[in-house]
Amino acid sequence: MVRSWVRAPITQRRPVGYDREFLDAYKPNESFYLSDPERREWLHRIGSTVFAQRPAGTYARDILNRLLIDLSWASSRLEGNTYTRLDTQQLIEHGRQAEGKDQVETQMILNHKRAIEFLIDQAPDIGFNRFTLLNIHALLSENLLHDPDASGRLRSRVVDIQGTVFRPLAIPQQIEELFDEVLRKAAAINDPFEQAFFAMVHLPYLQPFEDVNKRVSRLAANIPLIKANLSPLSFVDVPERAYVEGLLGVYERTHIGLLRDVFLWAYDRSSQQFRAIASGLPKPDPFRSKYRLELGDAVAEIVRNGLSIELDVEKISEKLVPREDRRQFEKMLVDELRKLHEGNIGRYGIRLGEFRDWLRDRA
Repeated sequence: MVRSWVRAPITQRRPVGYDREFLDAYKPNESFYLSDPERREWLHRIGSTVFAQRPAGTYARDILNRLLIDLSWASSRLEGNTYTRLDTQQLIEHGRQAEGKDQVETQMILNHKRAIEFLIDQAPDIGFNRFTLLNIHALLSENLLHDPDASGRLRSRVVDIQGTVFRPLAIPQQIEELFDEVLRKAAAINDPFEQAFFAMVHLPYLQPFEDVNKRVSRLAANIPLIKANLSPLSFVDVPERAYVEGLLGVYERTHIGLLRDVFLWAYDRSSQQFRAIASGLPKPDPFRSKYRLELGDAVAEIVRNGLSIELDVEKISEKLVPREDRRQFEKMLVDELRKLHEGNIGRYGIRLGEFRDWLRDRA
């Protein structure tokens, strides 16, 4: 029994390496890790939203604040992060670092936030491709790797995984080849839930990056859900032991059953919570939705170029917005600039140093 195997002392488990046949045996839309058609139909039923026919990412944007908090907190918690959900909310919404917490934990939460915002902002263009996965890794790993140059790059050195007898591949050419094959097969899968679970299985199993592989896989599992306007997967309330045992089953026995149980339970839990909050959310501001991209460009331009709220908002608005909407846009832009803090600048692609320089110039 797989659960008995992964719970046995590590000294009693035989070391194993990467088994390429595990990936080769999978045939998109012929093989199914979520093999029960009724179970897949159930996932679609509980995950469906009224935004199905809207542009990619519409639903995730509608529940953005809750998604940022829940997924950033829950995914970080699975890495041993001790931030509470309330701590996470205070950091994301107000930029307040929790007292007594290590800077690494704070950085991990903020990196999740930026990576999630990237997926939503780039929803029409993301997918199982190098652009998306490498950028997810770069955002999640920023300021957390021993070698900063490894951020957003496939690994070129040997890695070990604590707590398992699994030994990942060590040859860079093989890692690159298999990474592309994982992405190719994932992109070819039609069912978004099968895609999501395939990513949860094969990205950690390959370990294509020096670190942060599991975090990448959890956000990558949300790619097809965000694009299809399905309820996302937040991993809230997932027991760490169940998740780790599921991964160990994949690592050491190429057995997906334990991790599949975690995936199904976690998605049911996530979808219930998002349905509950979506029913009580205010409708998005249509004017803000109309000029969302222009607002982001304007905020970024003002901060990066050290411009003034009082002197430069009008000039920038003239370049971006028709005359009839300009006054309302300027008011929205000024309000957004005054509410900027270190916890929300990632939304606009602004780097921390750029923001601090702008604040200093305004002082």
